[in-house]
Amino acid sequence: MPCPRALERLRQRPVSRRTFLGSSLGSAAAAVAPYELIGAPARLPKAHFAVHPFVEANPKAVFIKRTNVPHKMDEAAKLKAGIEFARDVFVPSEAANSIPISHRVILKPNFTSVRNQRPHEENWGTGTDPQFYEGIIVGLKEIGLKKFYFLEANNFHSWNYRGLADINDRHGVEMNEPERRVRNFHDGYEMTWTKVPDPVVYTSIPHYAPVNEPDTWLLNIAKWKAHGMCMTLATKNEQGLVVKPFVRFCPGWNMVTGAPEWMQPNIHRDVETRVNRYFENHRKLGYARYDSRANLSPMHQEIWAHKTCDNAQTLKTGLAVIEGLYGRDGDGFGVGNDKLTNLVMFGKDKLRLDMIGMYLGGHEPGAVNLFRIAKERGLLDTFNPWEVPVYEWVDGKPVARKLSDFERTPFKTYYLQKDGEPLYHLVDDPVDYSKVKV
Repeated sequence: MPCPRALERLRQRPVSRRTFLGSSLGSAAAAVAPYELIGAPARLPKAHFAVHPFVEANPKAVFIKRTNVPHKMDEAAKLKAGIEFARDVFVPSEAANSIPISHRVILKPNFTSVRNQRPHEENWGTGTDPQFYEGIIVGLKEIGLKKFYFLEANNFHSWNYRGLADINDRHGVEMNEPERRVRNFHDGYEMTWTKVPDPVVYTSIPHYAPVNEPDTWLLNIAKWKAHGMCMTLATKNEQGLVVKPFVRFCPGWNMVTGAPEWMQPNIHRDVETRVNRYFENHRKLGYARYDSRANLSPMHQEIWAHKTCDNAQTLKTGLAVIEGLYGRDGDGFGVGNDKLTNLVMFGKDKLRLDMIGMYLGGHEPGAVNLFRIAKERGLLDTFNPWEVPVYEWVDGKPVARKLSDFERTPFKTYYLQKDGEPLYHLVDDPVDYSKVKV
C-alpha cells in the first residue's frame, strides 16, 4: 500500500477524480444509493460467491453485454453499467465449487499513462474506465466481498490520472508498490514466483503478491483498445501483474539475451535456439506480416507472444473482461481517438475472449500471430473466431448469437506495417481457416 505521503501526492495530481471530474462526482456517487436497493433480496451475501453458472458451464464461450452509456464522460451512466454488470455476472452462492467471500480479490484494470498534451477527455480511452471499474467493486461488495487488491507494474506516479487511486482509497482497495531492488528477487519480498510449465523464454515468473497465493481470485478488467501488438486486451493486460523488469515483454532480444545477469537464471538456457527455431518455422509457414520492416519487428512480436504465452500458463483467471463502453484506436498511449461502442465482453478463456475482441475491432485473429502461436503451444484449440460460441447477455440471461450479429468497429493499429501501408491500419489480411493449420 502506498505510504500516506505518496498517496497524497497522487491526489494532488492535476487531473484526478476529485479535480478534473469533481463537478460531477456527487451525481455519480449518488447513483450508488438507489442501485443498492434494487433487487436487494437476491443479492443478500452468502458464505461464497460465483461467476454466473452458465458462464462457468461454458468456459469456451464469449459473452457480450450491450450497455447504454450516452457519452464516455457520463460518470453516473458508467457507474450504473459497472454495477449492473457485476449484478448480472457475480452471484451469491453456496455451491461446493464456489469461492469463499473471505478470498482476496485481485483487480487488474488496464492502466496506461498518457504521453501527449491533448485535452484529458481525448485520452480517456487509454485505460479501463474508472467508473465502470468502481461499479464492479460496488457490485462485489454487495455480495459480501471485503478484501481487494489493485496490482500494477507501471507508472505509479500517474495512477490517479483517471481517479483510480481515489477510487481504491474510498473502497479500501490495497495498492502495491511497483518498485523492487535486485535483492528482493532473491528474498521474494512481496512477490510470488511461479514456474512456467512449458517455457520458451521465462522458466519462472515473479508476480506482485498476492497473485497466485492461496485464497485469492483474479478478475481481469481489460480495455478495448489498439496497441503495437495489434490490440491490448485481456491476455496482455495480465502482463502488468509481472514484477519489473520482468514485465518488459516488448523490447525483443534486449530483454532476453540482453536482460540483466541476475535475471538470466529465470530465462530458458536454450532461449535463442528455441525462439529462432519457432520464428524460422513461422516464416516458412507464411505467418502474416513476417516480412514487415516495422520497428516493432516480427521478431519483437514473436518474443512478445512467447513471453505472453509463458505468463498465461502461470495465471488462473477467475474471469476475463474487456471493457468497451468506448474503445480506442492508435498506439495504446497518446496517439488515437476514442469511439463510443457500448459493449462489454467477458469469458473464462482470455485468449478466446481476445480473439472475439480482435475480430470485432476490425482485425482478423488468424493474421495476429499470438493466436497461432498460442495454439501451437497448446493454449488454444482454435484460432478461428467463428469456432468460438458467442452469447449476448440480455436482461441477465445469455442468448446464443452469431458473431456476425455484432457490428465491427475498426480500431487501427501500427502492428507490423506492410510496405506502402499507412502507419495506422487494420490487420485484416484474408485468412482461409480451412487451409491454414498449426
